[in-house]
Amino acid sequence: MIAVFITYFLVRKLPDTYKSRSRISTGLVDQSKQFLEKNQSQDENKVSQQFSNLIEMIKLKRIFDQLSFQLIVHDLTSDKPFRPPSKLLNEIGPEARAHALEVFKDHIKSKQPLSLFDKDQFGINQLLISMGYDEATLQKKVIIYRVNNSDFIDFEYESENPFLSAFVLNTINSEFITFYANYIKGNQQKAVTFLDLLMKKKFDSMTAKMRLLRDYKIRNRVLNLNEQAKSLYAQIADFESKLQLAEKDVESLGGAIKGIDKKFSPQDRRYLESVVVDINQSMLSTREKLRTVTNELVKSNFDPRIKQTQDSLKAILEKQILESTDRLLVSPLANKQLLVQQRFNLEIALDQAKSSILPLSDELKRLNDKFDMLVPHEALIQSYEGSVDVAGKEYLDIQNRFNQTSLESSMTVQLTQIELAMPGPAQPSKKLILVALAGIISFVFCLAALFVIFYLDDTIQNATDLANKTSLPVLAFLPYINTSMLDLTNLWKNGEGNRITIAFKNLLRSLRFEIEREMGHKKLLVMTSITEGEGKTLISLGLAYAYSMVNKRVLVIDGNFDNPTVTETTGTNTFLEDYLKNRITLSEIIKEGGVSVLGNRGGDTSIFEFCDESIVKPKLAYLRDVFDIIIIEAPDLDKLNKAREWVVLADKVIAVFASGAEIKNGKIQSVKYLQDLDGQFAGWALNKVVINRLNKIS
Repeated sequence: MIAVFITYFLVRKLPDTYKSRSRISTGLVDQSKQFLEKNQSQDENKVSQQFSNLIEMIKLKRIFDQLSFQLIVHDLTSDKPFRPPSKLLNEIGPEARAHALEVFKDHIKSKQPLSLFDKDQFGINQLLISMGYDEATLQKKVIIYRVNNSDFIDFEYESENPFLSAFVLNTINSEFITFYANYIKGNQQKAVTFLDLLMKKKFDSMTAKMRLLRDYKIRNRVLNLNEQAKSLYAQIADFESKLQLAEKDVESLGGAIKGIDKKFSPQDRRYLESVVVDINQSMLSTREKLRTVTNELVKSNFDPRIKQTQDSLKAILEKQILESTDRLLVSPLANKQLLVQQRFNLEIALDQAKSSILPLSDELKRLNDKFDMLVPHEALIQSYEGSVDVAGKEYLDIQNRFNQTSLESSMTVQLTQIELAMPGPAQPSKKLILVALAGIISFVFCLAALFVIFYLDDTIQNATDLANKTSLPVLAFLPYINTSMLDLTNLWKNGEGNRITIAFKNLLRSLRFEIEREMGHKKLLVMTSITEGEGKTLISLGLAYAYSMVNKRVLVIDGNFDNPTVTETTGTNTFLEDYLKNRITLSEIIKEGGVSVLGNRGGDTSIFEFCDESIVKPKLAYLRDVFDIIIIEAPDLDKLNKAREWVVLADKVIAVFASGAEIKNGKIQSVKYLQDLDGQFAGWALNKVVINRLNKIS
């Protein structure tokens, strides 16, 4: 409720607000503007990144600085300013205003922000802040977003003046489109200049490499290396075939001549030799000439003129062979003329084959040497040609990029403001919404705080909590009561009291009933607590009065020497020390018709320090015989042995625990001690329970 009232008083004087909206088209998605990339597919992630870049560019400080300058210039020069002058603007004089106006106009022209390092410009910037025209304030209220997955970016701005809202958006759009156009044009121009320079370098590099290739070919007389290599390889193959054929002919002809020679006897050979001696001499001369001409024919690569000379020599040699044959016809060996003729023909063919081997081998060696000379030229030329090819590809690639960039730079920027911002109507009042939100948020906050407090609250509030935390039984619980307003005598004898005291009395009766069931025929009951201030004195005396109401003879012993509250409360003049030292008699202790009390004189001592255990036990045993119930208020358990000495003497032990306390640190050890007592511990008495936690008590 406090939050609601505070919010109401804060927002009741809020002025009406007016919202304006404008829109620009980017051309990133609109295919009608994609002149150079119509057929390229759109990557949505890339498009989203481009829109994000555009929006962040719109939010640049330099854009909003220009907006700030134009707003303040408008208010300083117009008869109808968007906002009333701020306190700071009213305090400065006309000269300071004129100076500030001049500075703002200069920065609008130069498109530069204010330098906050300059003391004068820092003070001028304070004027913008005082008017709410500074970049940080404007950024908070200008909303920029892409409309779904469209090609448009929307701008929204809300202010107390409809014309201010429209002016802000239109100025932002105008400044951004101008800035973006200059930014893109500048980058494109730099790219064109760079690519032009790079293209020239690549062209020069390609030309230089082509010149190297050309000079090398001229210097080494290489017209067409591939064709030359093919021609040489064909000639080498042809001469290798001819050489192999000549070698084959030599072998075959020699073998044939040897075979014919074996068929003639020595006498036949002598006869033949004598007949054809002169003709053979002519044949040998002709054969030698034929061998010489054949060598020349091979070396000349079979020149037709030399070939004609060879043919004439062959004709002469054939005539000589026929003449030799005719001479052999008159021989008695005429039956062997065919073999002789064949032998002569074979010898001539053998001589021709042998004479062709050497020139063929020489020519083949010459061709191989010439072919080998082409190999290093081929490797070097391939290297030059590869370099020229790479340089040409690089040049063409740079040229294509140069042409593309030049074409793009010649086109206009695609950003266009397609919707101007107009002054809009007043927005629905948000006062009730703000008040409601204040109430709801504060209510939720309170619930969360209460939940956290409840969740972190480890205090014990009721009997169930105490039983669960200690694993020990709880006999009864009693309400929180103001002891200064409590009179036990009137409460029990006259029945006087309010609702709380009556409930206290009834709950004491319940505690008495539970103790009687626990005690049985035993009589010595020790009342203790974990820490001081749990309220065991009140419960001890109240319980004693409860027993006296059922005609029980009750004795209350104040065993707390450190804090003898029972003694002080009752004002007794009989003391435990006197009884243990036999200074008083039993008749002096017994109080007929009431509750008997044995107090103590206090001091830093314990029962066994004051009197030996062998004396105390008989003394208490004697009191058991006289009284129906003996209630001993012992010190709290954090007094170590002072409380435990009384526990040793007790038949039953009851511990008082105050509601709202926690069990932690040293209290855990005390609880563990009570658990170790087993059957000697009767249970807890939960005290100081808040009245609204009590169940209905009759």
